[in-house]
Amino acid sequence: MPARQSLIDHPQFWKAFLIFLGPLIVTNILQNLSGTVNTIFVGQMLGVNAIAAISVFFPILFLLLAFVIGLSSGATVLVGQAWGAKNVEKVRTIVGSLLFMTLIGGTIIALVGVFFSKQILLLLGIDPKIMHLSLPYVRWMLLGSPFLFIYITYTSILRGVGDSTTPLIASGLTIIIGVITTPILIGGYFGFPKMGIVAPAIASILGFMGVLIFLYIYLNKKNHVLKLDANLIGHIHHHPELSRIILRLGIPTGIQMVTNSVAGLVVIGLVNQYGAHATAAYGAVNQVLNYIQFPALSIAIAASIFAAQAIGAGKSELLAKVTKTALFSNIAITGGLVILAYLASKYLMALFITDPAVIELGQQLLFIVLWSILFFGASAIFASIMRASGTVNVPLILNILAIVIIEIPCAYLFSHWFGLQGIWYALALTFFSLCLMQGLYYQFVWKKKTIKVLV
Repeated sequence: MPARQSLIDHPQFWKAFLIFLGPLIVTNILQNLSGTVNTIFVGQMLGVNAIAAISVFFPILFLLLAFVIGLSSGATVLVGQAWGAKNVEKVRTIVGSLLFMTLIGGTIIALVGVFFSKQILLLLGIDPKIMHLSLPYVRWMLLGSPFLFIYITYTSILRGVGDSTTPLIASGLTIIIGVITTPILIGGYFGFPKMGIVAPAIASILGFMGVLIFLYIYLNKKNHVLKLDANLIGHIHHHPELSRIILRLGIPTGIQMVTNSVAGLVVIGLVNQYGAHATAAYGAVNQVLNYIQFPALSIAIAASIFAAQAIGAGKSELLAKVTKTALFSNIAITGGLVILAYLASKYLMALFITDPAVIELGQQLLFIVLWSILFFGASAIFASIMRASGTVNVPLILNILAIVIIEIPCAYLFSHWFGLQGIWYALALTFFSLCLMQGLYYQFVWKKKTIKVLV
C-alpha cells in the first residue's frame, strides 16, 4: 500500500510528482490503446458492418463515461483532501458513498439496457441493415455497465490516496484479458462457441470482472487503505451530504465533457465539407494530438490530487508550489512531445495515411495546431488546481465560453477565409484563449479566495 503519508509530505516534492505522474500517463495511453485493439479485432475478423454496429454505441458510451468520470473526479478531490488530513475513516466514508452511487447508477443503466436497447438505437437513427448486429452488442455493453463503473471509480479513488501504480497494473491487465479473450470468443477457438458481434462486449465484461477480482485480492494482500474489507463494505450506503458534494463537484466535469464532444461534432461537420481527404487528415491529426494531450491531461490530474491533499492537510501555501511544478512539467513533457511531433510529422502521418497528398495535408494541419497543446495543458492545470478547492463552475463556464464564443464561430469564419486550415487556426486560438482566461481567473480572483476544506 502507499505509505501512510500524503504525497505532499514527500521530502522531494518534484520527485514525488514525477513518480506519481509516470504511471498515470502510461495508464491513460493504455486505456486508449485498449479500445483501438478491440476495434482492430472486430474489423479484421467480422468486417465493416460489425465496425459500424459497434460504432453506434460510441455516443452512448461517451454519455456513460461523462457520468461516471464526473462522479469519480468529484469523489477523488474529496478523497485527496481527507487523505491529506490523514483522516482514513473519512476516506472510507467518501469511497463508500461513491460506490453506492456507482452501483445504483450502473444497475439502473443495466436494466435500461436490457429492456430499452432497441428504442435507444432507433432514437439514434441506426441503419436498419445493422440493427441485428448493434442490438445484442449494445444490450451486452449496457448490461456490463456496473462493472465498468466500479472499475473506473475504484481506479480513480486509488489515485486520490497517492497510488497511481495499482491503476496502471489494472489497466494493463484489462488489455491483456481483452487481447486474449476477444479473438477467442469471436473465432470460437479452444472449444468456445463463436459469439460473433457480442464477443468484444463479453470480453470487456470479463476484463472488468477479472480486474475487480484482482484488485480485491491484491489490495487485501497489500493491506491497502482501500482494500475491500468488512470496514469499507460497511460504508457502502447513502451519505446525503457527501453525495451532494460529489454531485456538485462532478456534474460540471460531465457537462464539460459533453460540451467538448458537441464542439467536436460541429468541427468534424465543417471538415467533412472539404471531402474525404480532409476527413482522413483530420482523423490522423487527431490521433497524434490525442497522444500528446494524454500527458498534458495526466499532469493536470496529478496537480489536482496534490492540490487536494495540500488543502486537506491545511497547507494551502503549497498550492503555488503544486501549480509551478505542474506547469514546468507541462513545458518539459508536453513541450518535448510537441517538438518531437514537429520533427517527425511526416512519419507520424504515414502511420495512418498512405496517400502522399493527404500526408502533406496532415503535416500542414499539425504544424498549425501543435504548439497550442502547451496552452491546452496549462489551462487544464489551472482548472484542476481550482477544482481541488471546490471551484468548479467558473472553470466550466470559461470552457463553454471558449467553445461558444471562440472555437465554433472562428472555425466557421476562418474556414471561409483560409479554407480547411482555418479550422485548425480556430482550434489553436481556442486553446490559447482558454489558457489566458483560466490563468487570469486563477491569478487575480481564485488566489485571493480563502481556501476551505470540503470534508
